[in-house]
Amino acid sequence: MEEDSTFRHQENSIRSKKIVYYILGVLEVLFAFRLIFKLLGANPGSAFVSFIYTVSGVFAAPFNGIFRSAVTEGIETKSVLEPTTIIAMIVYALIAYGVARLIEIYRTPRDEGIR
Repeated sequence: MEEDSTFRHQENSIRSKKIVYYILGVLEVLFAFRLIFKLLGANPGSAFVSFIYTVSGVFAAPFNGIFRSAVTEGIETKSVLEPTTIIAMIVYALIAYGVARLIEIYRTPRDEGIR
């Protein structure tokens, strides 16, 4: 009976960590699109590009102003290197790793005591 409870608890812990990493994956993909679109000078008037900028902008907002963006004017497009996006990618990855470790730490003592 205790093994069943331990197995369920461990399964919930693994599921929780998978959810954390899934959310991180979605954020990282949004940030990667944002970074590439800005670098390539994508048209912000496009619905998809606008959607990516809007959604990722909400999560990148806390890091605005840390560094200035580097802007290069081309013949047809304006390329922007946004360090804010790179910093956001790193910080959110560290936060997700920390949350996953906390889930693991929370699970470990109870499981080791039963064995």
